[in-house]
Amino acid sequence: MKRLGMAAAVLACLLVTRPAGAHPIPFSYLDLRVESDAIEGTIIVHDFDVAHDLNLDPPERLLDPGVVSRYGETLIRMIADRLEIAADGRVLKPEWPAPEVVADRQSIRLRFRIDLDGAPGTIAVAASLFPYDPNHQTFLNIYEGDALTQAILDRGRARFEYFSGTRQGVVAVVLRFVPEGIHHILIGPDHLLFLVGLLLLGGTIRQLALVVTAFTLAHSITLSLAALNLVSPPAHIIEPAIALSIVYVGADNLLVHGGRDMRAWIALAFGFIHGFGFANVLREMDLPSRALGWSLFSFNLGVEVGQLLVVVVVASAFAALRARSEAAGRWLVVVGSIAVVAAGTYWFVERVFFPGGI
Repeated sequence: MKRLGMAAAVLACLLVTRPAGAHPIPFSYLDLRVESDAIEGTIIVHDFDVAHDLNLDPPERLLDPGVVSRYGETLIRMIADRLEIAADGRVLKPEWPAPEVVADRQSIRLRFRIDLDGAPGTIAVAASLFPYDPNHQTFLNIYEGDALTQAILDRGRARFEYFSGTRQGVVAVVLRFVPEGIHHILIGPDHLLFLVGLLLLGGTIRQLALVVTAFTLAHSITLSLAALNLVSPPAHIIEPAIALSIVYVGADNLLVHGGRDMRAWIALAFGFIHGFGFANVLREMDLPSRALGWSLFSFNLGVEVGQLLVVVVVASAFAALRARSEAAGRWLVVVGSIAVVAAGTYWFVERVFFPGGI
């Protein structure tokens, strides 16, 4: 974030001068200051971009306060139509005073204020201020107390969601990332099959609880390490390793003949690998920097809830089948384990030799 701030400062200096007729560096600046009862905002837009969209030539005409005053309402409507700010899912309507000339930066400043009923949990900012230019970027700074959060909005990423540092923000993080964790475990066939493979042999509630707890403990550790960028193995290593873990579980079920139940240790060992797989998904969710701990906790909680749902349903079904027929229970282990090995082998071959898909 500090590097982003330094880059923005350097670019602001570069905007001060430009050769006649040259296109300046295509940046705008949006600052939001979040208070408990209001959001105050400032937008700095370059005269070149404004002149283009208002069909004014030369752009330097907009450095005349009289011209800016004449086009002020049109400019405000144009920017307001291209900027959306929402709090807790509700789109807000800013109040705009007259624009101001910032001559030394060859820019125009627009201020606005949004009154709030109370402290927001989330603030979503969507901006495409000058869509005529595909390279245009908007540097976003959100101030809350002494904290600063920064982002860049452009054609590839036109929306940013901010979680406030209030109690409402924590609740919003939990409500966002617990369902994400549940969703990910339920749609992740490799993680699910690993769990199912561990359940095929059955066992007491205590045994199955140890298996799930060991898996959760292990993947929580590596998920946190990866999300914090402390350890980040590449996906082309982790994904095949996850497939091999599935092969191992199925093969172990076929080869085991009595003896000590090692499934909790297997879940612990391979859980570390699966945690890195979870982290690859979590990185794509754009974790809130100031609520990183809560987002990690919430995602892990969601994964745990999803796992428990799977364990309860699958283990109950397996137990019911064994209660009906001991022979059916033995066939379940054999057939199920072969299917687990086959699926894991398929994923391994695909991820190593056909990473683009077969």
